[in-house]
Amino acid sequence: MSSSKVLFGFHAVGVRIKTAPKSVLEVFFDVSRRDARMRQFTDRARDAGIRLVECDGVRLSKMAGGHGHQGVVARVDVIAQVTSLDELLEQLEAAGTAQPLILVLDGVTDPHNLGACLRVADGAGAHAVIAPKDHAAGINATVAKVASGAAETMPYFMVTNLARTMLELKERNIWCIGTSDDATKTIYDVDLTQPVALILGAEGDGMRQLTRKTCDELVSIPMRGAVESLNVSVASGVCLYEALRQRG
Repeated sequence: MSSSKVLFGFHAVGVRIKTAPKSVLEVFFDVSRRDARMRQFTDRARDAGIRLVECDGVRLSKMAGGHGHQGVVARVDVIAQVTSLDELLEQLEAAGTAQPLILVLDGVTDPHNLGACLRVADGAGAHAVIAPKDHAAGINATVAKVASGAAETMPYFMVTNLARTMLELKERNIWCIGTSDDATKTIYDVDLTQPVALILGAEGDGMRQLTRKTCDELVSIPMRGAVESLNVSVASGVCLYEALRQRG
């Protein structure tokens, strides 16, 4: 018997309806909300043959674990994803994907930051996001909402030993490029058309020392104003979209 989970918010639920409507068991919606966005959403759900349940805001907040549900909560089947990084890399090799693009997050423990990173990784066409088990946020309902559907589509691997995983990437000829404020080269000075893993640390603390030492190369993001660093999800976007730009 398949297990189920809760998604909430227009984006997260909408993407699931679009990509895997048969996995949506039922959608609960705030019957008091009668605006155009809600009407369009419920019409789309009905067209997909999904069971709609009228609900109030209090019950929705209990189901979602908070008030950020926008009046929409869905109970969905868990979709099986690639179970390991090795499996994913082997699939990429078999498919002839010669230039894997991977985002590695070291120390990102805030669910909102993780959700935003998953969203930008999906948008830029990254193949996976990797994080250490003992130093990172896991996927939960908040992450799924902020990710706007990307938590459903972007493989996210939490590994026991991040440095060892980076060494395994290097053995597969994937260049590990870390970001650091004090690096002399910038993200715009390196070749991102090759197989690459972009490693970013948490805002403020940055990468852990062993993670930094394991990188093949360190680059910075140019900062021209008064602030010293960017939020990790913004920095991820800068780096991933530079890779996308270089790859044409």
